[in-house]
Amino acid sequence: MKKLSIIFLLSTLLYSCNDLDLAPLAEGSVETWYSTEEEILMSIYDLNKDAFFPLAVNADGPDSWTDDWMYRETMSPVTSGTITGEWGIANTNYWLNSYKAITRCNTLLINLDRAAGKIAATTLLQYEAEVRFIRACQYSRLVSFFGDVVYYTDPLDIDEAFTMGRINKSEVLKSIYEDFDFAINNAPIEFTGNAIKKSTKGAALGMKARIALQEGDFETAKNAAKACMDLGVYKLHDDFSSLFLSEAKYSKEFIFAQPRSVELKVTVGIQDFIPRNAGGWAAWSPTWDLFCAFLCTDGLPIDESPLFDPQQPFKNRDPRCAATIVEFNTPHLGFMYEPHPDSLTVLNFATGNKQTNNDTRANAQFASFTGLLWKKWVEDSWLQNSWQAAPTKIILRYADVLLMYAEAKIKLGEIDQSVFDAINSVRARAYGVDKSAVNDYPPVTEANSNDLMRMIKMERRMEFAYEGIRYMDLIRWRIAEKALSRPVYGMLDPEALRENVVKKGLWFFPEVPDIDEDGIADFSSMYQKGLIKLITQRQFDKNRQYLWPVPSKDILINENIKQNPGY
Repeated sequence: MKKLSIIFLLSTLLYSCNDLDLAPLAEGSVETWYSTEEEILMSIYDLNKDAFFPLAVNADGPDSWTDDWMYRETMSPVTSGTITGEWGIANTNYWLNSYKAITRCNTLLINLDRAAGKIAATTLLQYEAEVRFIRACQYSRLVSFFGDVVYYTDPLDIDEAFTMGRINKSEVLKSIYEDFDFAINNAPIEFTGNAIKKSTKGAALGMKARIALQEGDFETAKNAAKACMDLGVYKLHDDFSSLFLSEAKYSKEFIFAQPRSVELKVTVGIQDFIPRNAGGWAAWSPTWDLFCAFLCTDGLPIDESPLFDPQQPFKNRDPRCAATIVEFNTPHLGFMYEPHPDSLTVLNFATGNKQTNNDTRANAQFASFTGLLWKKWVEDSWLQNSWQAAPTKIILRYADVLLMYAEAKIKLGEIDQSVFDAINSVRARAYGVDKSAVNDYPPVTEANSNDLMRMIKMERRMEFAYEGIRYMDLIRWRIAEKALSRPVYGMLDPEALRENVVKKGLWFFPEVPDIDEDGIADFSSMYQKGLIKLITQRQFDKNRQYLWPVPSKDILINENIKQNPGY
């Protein structure tokens, strides 16, 4: 029975057990594959497929585990504190698929010499670098989510598979670094054309910096990020707003990314975060927690800045606020967007006429519960493609490398001009200016490490909202227990909203929430006064949830694999 179970260890046998090879002679098999450059390239392309990099804009993606995102009253196992060893997302997307990719990497690497003599030695080294890069990315993800993991670099037979246990993640991290270093030394700086799926020297440096920072190895993170910066290959996209549109598909800011295509049906579903007036459901919404995290144009949080007006909450805010969240009373996907309970009709720009406004809960019960909609990633062309969209999947971009470098330096106590330059380059781009134009944006100038870390936390949140980044930031900073144990608030139901907020001249925010040292807002005062509604209550168990559980079925069939504490 054990050997019939479908688990990650059995996936290792797909490419290593050859006792029963029923592949027709006219088709590829593990016995004959990897003998030509075409076969090797096909195998490498397979390693880059979407399933092996589960960073997606969807209801099960990383943003749904954070305080930036809400799906009406629905909670994820992370935000409801109900993670178990049976959770399918962890078991399949993050455990099984990672080990599938690792097994394919191992099999490809051990068979590369079949093409020796047919392919130039330097080209084979490049292919090995690409594969080892992918393997390092997979192990990095496993370590980040599960801690100690099963580690292997050779194809396994079935007896080995059922005797392996988890090894300390510090040992795995050394091997991850070795793979990344091989890629750094042997992968090209750039590929010709628009091969943004390819593994490059910069991608290896950036991803090495990411796992090093996540694991608290600040020296390695600093050095890898700085080496990536020094390549001179990448630069910040000129316009933050357009970076997430199809026109920026091959931006020089993208270090490691995967293209999508409507024509090839490699797309993401979008209807859940399209406004109801445009035919969507407006089910996935930004939270007020995120909305309140965007600084004002003086560089201060909303509870400290004299520029913030809760009745005009988009005014005087960091430009990334309106680039991420749809501003009220502005055109969006063919309609004027206005969630006000008295705005019962709305202008349809295509017809020039007014029609029922289904983006207010006064007309549509399931319009956005927060009154907020996502603007980031959204473009008009989506509506012509049967509710499918093909934005580039950004796994790593240059802004992240700059901020990782700054964070590592701050953690090391090495605060110098390069730290300010890195942070200010990202912030100035949001304002459409160079970092030297200090009168046109609020530069970061604090020298105190605590103040700088606060700035890093807020800068990363503004910069990377809805990019699948914040969850691991919360884990790394050890503030998930605070951020993910607070209620999700939204607007009162329409009649109560009119009576308690609108008639008192308090629309949109009745009060200014307090923002703490981690950039997290406190709405409890407004709730206690009956000015807002509690939608759901997040839960995060600090005693167990900083690591995910190993899939239960693996624990059951292999006594050498031990479970993480608390599961």
